[in-house]
Amino acid sequence: MLKPREIDDYLLPTERRVIRVRQHWAVLWKELTLTALFVLAMVVVEGYLPNGVVADNLTFYLALVAVVRFSVLALLWWNERIVITDKRLMWDRGIITQNLGMMPLTKVTDLTFQRSLGGRMLGYGTVIVESAGQNQAFERITYIPQPDEVYEALSELVFGDKGRTRATGLLGRPWWRR
Repeated sequence: MLKPREIDDYLLPTERRVIRVRQHWAVLWKELTLTALFVLAMVVVEGYLPNGVVADNLTFYLALVAVVRFSVLALLWWNERIVITDKRLMWDRGIITQNLGMMPLTKVTDLTFQRSLGGRMLGYGTVIVESAGQNQAFERITYIPQPDEVYEALSELVFGDKGRTRATGLLGRPWWRR
């Protein structure tokens, strides 16, 4: 049996992982709500349909398909990883077909982060990464947990003193200035 590769297996020997996260669980909120409403609708419809094997089986299997669909989406979310190293951004997606997107930090020209009211309450946001003249896999990274910390670390890596930032742990304030 093939062992699934971890995203850390793709790191170069000369790069350090700074941040490794998955999207916030709130990314599944819409799908969870739709699945719960659909299952509830199947229960209500089954109550109004005349008793019979066909109606019972139809509503049961439709509800089962909805739950299996949500389970697959949750599994995809669980396996997805966003990694920021001191040299690049990587986004690993997929179970059967693995998609690994990568963007060198040298291509980043601008960073923005946004938080909605729901994002402020639950602790997620969107980081927008702009690059020089190209569409990249990292144009919008949505549902990032603690986006202010991710944004700060990414800003230090991209625009800070190369290789000497708080994010990489190589630059800190002396103990007497803390």
